[in-house]
Amino acid sequence: MKIPFNKYEGTGNDFVMIDNRSLFFPKDNHELVKHLCDRRFGIGADGLILLEPHAAANFKMVYYNSDGNLSSMCGNGGRCLTAFARQLGVIDHEAAFEAVDGMHHATLNSDGLVSLEMTDIAELKIESDYTFLNTGSPHHVLMVDDLASLDVKTQGSAIRYSDLYGQAGSNVNFVSQINDNTFRIRTYERGVEDETLSCGTGATAVAIAMHANGKTNSEQVHIWVEGGKLEVSFKKTSQGYQNVKLIGPATFVFSGAITW
Repeated sequence: MKIPFNKYEGTGNDFVMIDNRSLFFPKDNHELVKHLCDRRFGIGADGLILLEPHAAANFKMVYYNSDGNLSSMCGNGGRCLTAFARQLGVIDHEAAFEAVDGMHHATLNSDGLVSLEMTDIAELKIESDYTFLNTGSPHHVLMVDDLASLDVKTQGSAIRYSDLYGQAGSNVNFVSQINDNTFRIRTYERGVEDETLSCGTGATAVAIAMHANGKTNSEQVHIWVEGGKLEVSFKKTSQGYQNVKLIGPATFVFSGAITW
């Protein structure tokens, strides 16, 4: 089987994109997904995303981690899929699509930035040394003194597989503050089981966690990830955090076809 694909990245978080509107892709073949994401024997990516038809929205997003398994929401993936949909001619500058955590809306502006509406956040678990919240994917957020020299894979894995989160696990975000509304983060992603250059749901989680903990009073937070810069905006209400948006670049890398 010959599989055409496109490669996209959002601040270094990279994805294999497949136009599956004809539903040709064998979605239960997790070994195939794992192979396509392999950086030595396949195309190489943090995840694989299928763009599929939807009865009411512009398209449906189906997301796999690089381990070959279906996963929870991916913010950078959603932004990149929006750019891919525009490349395919499915949308122009606005999109409505369904992902595993529900409906999302996105817009593309003239300078290549994609703004993705994320899920509302009603609950956070705030402890003395960490904050936990779900932004479409579960995230453990903690501040550290020396982010640059941190062994993210070792320390992130220890938290991801700890008794706190059981078999399902959690993504882990290590944070340092730059100024009043700017933070730098490094993220360990479950499913990739390593540090990634960027995590959109992680950047969203950090921005909201920092606001909830009083580290910033701004509702527009800048997040520096290893692969670049993201912006998270939101509105704090009596029901929690609403109108949450993840904003950043979504860049086409290359296209091709691979035989399986």
